[in-house]
Amino acid sequence: MGRFDGRVAVVTGAARGIGFGTAKRFAEEGAAVAIIDLDETTAAEAAAKLGATKAIGIGCDVADAASVDAAIARVVEELGGIHILVNNAGITRDNLLFKLTEDDWDMVMNVHLKGAFLMTKAAQKHFVEQKYGKILNLSSVSALGNRGQANYSAAKMGIQGFTRTLGIELGPFGINANAIAPGFIATEMTDATAARLKMDVEEFRRLNAEANPVRRVGFPEDIAAAAAFLCSDEASYITGQTLYVDGGAKLG
Repeated sequence: MGRFDGRVAVVTGAARGIGFGTAKRFAEEGAAVAIIDLDETTAAEAAAKLGATKAIGIGCDVADAASVDAAIARVVEELGGIHILVNNAGITRDNLLFKLTEDDWDMVMNVHLKGAFLMTKAAQKHFVEQKYGKILNLSSVSALGNRGQANYSAAKMGIQGFTRTLGIELGPFGINANAIAPGFIATEMTDATAARLKMDVEEFRRLNAEANPVRRVGFPEDIAAAAAFLCSDEASYITGQTLYVDGGAKLG
């Protein structure tokens, strides 16, 4: 018996990185999984790698209401329902404030905040009706402030406020809403940051490992483990919370 047998999990931005690692963990624990990503072909290829009994890939722009509604409708039709939603989709458009453009700001806000809002609104209709649902939003340690990320930091702290409000509003309907704030996670996205900084990837990871008490970088599997707990029935008395999974980096 798997922890998520009979459950349907939807993970956005899951073609790679943290999203894919989380989707894989859900599949390993018995869930039917829908991978949502901007490109359907890429999403379908990722879904095929999960090894799940049931898995589909769906192309969706999470910042577009019609696209979101169509995606959730497909999940329910093709997988037979929806029980877990992980709002992971995200982008970065980093720059110092005086160089940050309106497009940089709007794109980050649209994907992170509007995307989480639209996906949650579409999913909660089903959650409320069945009196059961798990919502997990991806924040970041950057929510606490990070040079060159005014847009990303604001969006990620917004996610935490959004999560707290979901906990208050949806708790009476059997729905739990929580967030994870990852620290440095070794993914293609952080590798791209190293390239932008003209740094060797391994050196970049080494420096970030030295910046936290456990002296290592995180991996998608670390976030997936926390996600699996928070989206399980074992966490049914936890809602509105943000769990920092950062190797203790923000303790001092």
